[in-house]
Amino acid sequence: MSNEVLPQSLSKFEIPGRVAVAEGNGGLPKINIMTGQSAAEIYLHGAHLTGFQKKGEPPLLFMSRLSQFAPTKPIRGGVPICFPWFGPREGDVAHGFARLRAWHLTDTKAAADGAIILNFRLPTASDRAAWNLLRAEFIVTVSDTLTMELLAINDSADRTIEIENCLHTYFAVGDIGSVGIRGLQGARFLDKTDRGAEKRETHETLPIVAETNRIYHDTPGPVEIVDTRFHRVIRIERSGAADTVVWNPWTTQLMPDFDPAEHNRMVCVEAGNVGRNKIGLAPGATAVSKVILSTHAI
Repeated sequence: MSNEVLPQSLSKFEIPGRVAVAEGNGGLPKINIMTGQSAAEIYLHGAHLTGFQKKGEPPLLFMSRLSQFAPTKPIRGGVPICFPWFGPREGDVAHGFARLRAWHLTDTKAAADGAIILNFRLPTASDRAAWNLLRAEFIVTVSDTLTMELLAINDSADRTIEIENCLHTYFAVGDIGSVGIRGLQGARFLDKTDRGAEKRETHETLPIVAETNRIYHDTPGPVEIVDTRFHRVIRIERSGAADTVVWNPWTTQLMPDFDPAEHNRMVCVEAGNVGRNKIGLAPGATAVSKVILSTHAI
């Protein structure tokens, strides 16, 4: 391991047998986490979760085999943090700059119940001076479930800051044709594959049969991915996140870091606050978006 790639300052966060610093793809530093029930890995680049797996189960998170692990590129798969905006932004990067920054690891600890808790902080940057009064922290708890908390704090004394956020989770599935998504029936959504037309969800269990890109507004309740090929249900619970995004590029949305043939092995079900539900963060205020991922067999 190279000290240029893996700063010595990271070694103080290691917990023998539980938390280890390693050199990841592209030479980027990552954190490996081991618990009695599961394993996970997180890159400092983007504070990006790239793996979580319970013992005896397939991986929970999908990773593109073509993902470009580079300081100037977002990682494709896992859990990108979209912040402080979501989607395209004229003259700037899509989905915000947080997923393109190396976050600081600020704390690791082992809880009495065996869970591992990691804290990350988004550093300020001279080229983002307009955002430097917006503080962001990310807390990850790894056990038999995966819990993620994204905190946004407005350190301004007199300015409201508008933000969007989204935990853009890529879930691994056995086959997209064997998957249905529950918990969205009756919700209004924007269909990005139909020029943003507003529609209402009629399916009790939504199948994915073509390119899908939908923003379901005002859906704070739990959503479940029923995967009959992997014989499991993935449950997505959240607080502080009003919207659900469902996305699969199928073979029609082409990207350099995604093999279209892999569309049948993944689906994104994302929790956040986007579009009309963006957050106006008052001076001194904190917004917390929390997502808990769990699984059970079927």
